[in-house]
Amino acid sequence: MCLLVGLLCSCGISSSTSNEKFKQSSWTEIVSSDGSLPTARHEAAFVGMGDKMYLIGGRGMKPVSIYDAKKNTWTNGSTVPVEMHHFQPIVYKDDIYIMGAMTGGYPGETPIDRIQIYHPDTDSWSLGDEIPEARRRGGAGSALHDGTMYLACGIKDGHRGDHKKWLDAYDPQTGEWTVLPDAPRPRDHFQIAIIDKKIYAVGGRTTRAAQNPFANTMTEVDVFDISQKTWTTLDEGLPSPRAGNFLAVLGNEIIVMGGESFYQEAGHSEVEILDTRTGSWKTAASIPQGRHGTGAVWWKGSLYTSSGSGNRGGGPELTDLWKLGL
Repeated sequence: MCLLVGLLCSCGISSSTSNEKFKQSSWTEIVSSDGSLPTARHEAAFVGMGDKMYLIGGRGMKPVSIYDAKKNTWTNGSTVPVEMHHFQPIVYKDDIYIMGAMTGGYPGETPIDRIQIYHPDTDSWSLGDEIPEARRRGGAGSALHDGTMYLACGIKDGHRGDHKKWLDAYDPQTGEWTVLPDAPRPRDHFQIAIIDKKIYAVGGRTTRAAQNPFANTMTEVDVFDISQKTWTTLDEGLPSPRAGNFLAVLGNEIIVMGGESFYQEAGHSEVEILDTRTGSWKTAASIPQGRHGTGAVWWKGSLYTSSGSGNRGGGPELTDLWKLGL
């Protein structure tokens, strides 16, 4: 399978020439062939497998919205078994795993206690292992490397506080849960990417609803070396600090898109690229409609994003689909 959540592969964009052409391209809005649209949502996941892309979760009880890239159509699948939002999905084998998610309403959401597994082949759900009670949190970053799932940072008490520096490893084959060294700083509302056996925590904030929930965005990029089990912080931080951002991997580079912040009402449209070999940043074309609380998917050398919130906070919830690439 080539089409995965953007954190797992660069899906056919392998040469430096192709990389540069991609980064110089512009965004194109994709209108479905039959006028179909996904169910509007934010604080959700956008993830791909095969020739299909899936919008999963978000506030409320939402059906899975399925985009068939070959047919250029949207359909709705099964409804989530429990409200789930503020998470980063993981594609594992033929399924989509969800951990580090929240459930319930703002600002006192609670962490989900079990791993939720969506099976695209059957459009069905099952329960995975219980998350250790002492390590539950939402708004966390999660990604897969060499068959192990990593869960980073997050927030324990909804949008009110109890921010975590935690890092954990989970083996889906054995169910084993391993506590790893804490990150240099807590963060929530962010995503992680893994390149060359290193976990990159990019964007996010420490949310405090009683103050300004959009404040406390951070620039620091913290990096965990899986082999050495040590953390470092890059010299150059994220140029446009924001939370609710989403990531994709392009070879040795991390593409950081969208987000929300205290210093503008509109959802962020910036697309900034971190070269993990040099630690330097560059920019690509901004998303025509800024957004936060969604994801990005590679398909045939192009990067797709859909849904999310167009302004900071809960709306407007979007139903558009955009493509950046060749």
